[in-house]
Amino acid sequence: MTKKITIAIQRKGRLFDSSKNLLIKSGINFSTSGDKLLARSSNMNIDILLVRDDDIPSLVSKGVADLGIVGQNVLAEQVASNKKITAKSVLNLGFSKCRLAFAKPMNSRIRSLKNKIIATSYPGLVKKFLKAKNINAEVIKINGSVELTPYIGIADCICDLVSSGATLEANNLIEFKTLMDSEAVLIASSSYKKIKDKSILDLIKRFEGVINAAESKYVMLNAETKSIDKICKLLPGADSPTIIPLQQQDKVAIHALCSEPVFWETMEKLKSNGASSILVMPVEKILN
Repeated sequence: MTKKITIAIQRKGRLFDSSKNLLIKSGINFSTSGDKLLARSSNMNIDILLVRDDDIPSLVSKGVADLGIVGQNVLAEQVASNKKITAKSVLNLGFSKCRLAFAKPMNSRIRSLKNKIIATSYPGLVKKFLKAKNINAEVIKINGSVELTPYIGIADCICDLVSSGATLEANNLIEFKTLMDSEAVLIASSSYKKIKDKSILDLIKRFEGVINAAESKYVMLNAETKSIDKICKLLPGADSPTIIPLQQQDKVAIHALCSEPVFWETMEKLKSNGASSILVMPVEKILN
């Protein structure tokens, strides 16, 4: 890679940890320390900007960063609230999964959002949702402690990020409507099909390889030749398994890259259909 590539990621928190792990698994070596907001890769011509997640869509839209890693919820809120945000999602990353949902006090009789006061850190998305559903309600922006607002009389209900639901439960709130599901995404200043810089495209392919590997397993097993068709049909998400003749007559080894999880139930079905010596291994990287 000759052109310097700049990637913006969240400075702290779980999204930072997952983003750093993705970059390192993709062959980008870098380290962070203290309050430094810029990290340089030691082995590639890449700079890492360590910033607030709210700033990432803007930095990518302005061309300050070539790529960014941010939650879909943050990107969608920025797009809904600011017409200057032109960044596009180019790859779903599969981590930091959560949902943006409406919640109410557990003892509340609220069944509809109509004529309610809704507190949220995502006013643009909530207003867009209400408009699409033709619901009349008041939206107030709260930057923190959204869960408190129904109990101090500011709002009837809230719209906030929900992961496990533990925070809602701790604050005696119950979820009653989902606005959107979210996960971390890789964003660029234009859509994937319009990216023409080969160094950026090559880097995106590396990310794809790491993500695909995390969701894949390599399966090796032995079977009788008469069982090949049945066994191949049972291998989840396998494209075209490799069939290798063994020294023992009428027996083969079957190797397959499975793009779906391989559960114990699958292994037991394989065994009952004539497979033996079944070995399931993790995959580190895939490059298609």
